[in-house]
Amino acid sequence: MSHALLDIEDLKTHFPVRSGWFFKRQSGVVKAVDGVNLQVNEGEVLGLVGESGCGKSTLARTIVRLVLPTSGQIRFAGLALQDLSRTALRAIRPRIQMVFQDPYASLNPRRTVFDTLAEPMLAHRLVPRNAVAREVGALMEQVGLAKRSMRKYPHEFSGGQRQRIAVARALALQPQLILADEPVSALDVSVQAQILNLLKSLREQRGLTMLLISHDLSIVRHMSHRIAVMYLGRIVEIGPADEVFSRPLHPYTRALVAAAPVPDPDIERARRRIILKGDPPSPLNPPDGCPFHPRCPFATAECAQRVPALEEHRPRQQAACIRLPEIADTPI
Repeated sequence: MSHALLDIEDLKTHFPVRSGWFFKRQSGVVKAVDGVNLQVNEGEVLGLVGESGCGKSTLARTIVRLVLPTSGQIRFAGLALQDLSRTALRAIRPRIQMVFQDPYASLNPRRTVFDTLAEPMLAHRLVPRNAVAREVGALMEQVGLAKRSMRKYPHEFSGGQRQRIAVARALALQPQLILADEPVSALDVSVQAQILNLLKSLREQRGLTMLLISHDLSIVRHMSHRIAVMYLGRIVEIGPADEVFSRPLHPYTRALVAAAPVPDPDIERARRRIILKGDPPSPLNPPDGCPFHPRCPFATAECAQRVPALEEHRPRQQAACIRLPEIADTPI
């Protein structure tokens, strides 16, 4: 983890909202990702957490160029992805792969598992055609599936097995970076553990770098070296996983940690409850100043006027809050 494999600087992804006849008039902008600065170091797992709708999935899709950014920089291994031509981007794509949230939707129901896994290998000419069947079989065994099942269709597998196929598809091109977007949220709890352990073992075997997106704090704590917390299109805190959970800085991170149950009744009874007021603002009409200030228990009048920068307040731990370090040691 010596240097950044993925470096994101002031990234914005805005979607125009159109209305009127034939939707010709732009009536607003949805600021799904609004000025994200983030680094993923080589060989690490960075967990990205936040409420539904905060922009996590849009950020991942922007990184892999499924969605075009409005502005900002995305650098992968020193290359500015937004400046690459289609030919140059095609050469980079095998090195960045994505595991999508819903295994029922991410696999083509009309294609066998063999076709799904063989296509990227053949498209990028990584494997000779006469060796594809052997490579697909080895890949299936690596993710815990029998290679004799490669001629089956997705509907013949369970949800956990489908997600294993999705993981195998991401690994088919031998990537350096995997973006896992809520990879277990659509699965049963017992199956979730299997997929997470699979991802963990594959990361260790292959030396993968991973951006793990989830709204489940226990998952990212189990898997991640560092954790970034996202709120309304912005990163509000980032730091080592243990530090973020044991000593969170940002008021929003404090609320997330306080909401996660602790499997000890004595500790659970003694913990302070943080009840956030109101609902998350709409990205169509975000508040001025700090995006969290309408719900923050520590907010002042200045918070409504000033957008806080992401700054280091403890070693390797950054947060975007103008009330720090004043409230940094306030007990949760």
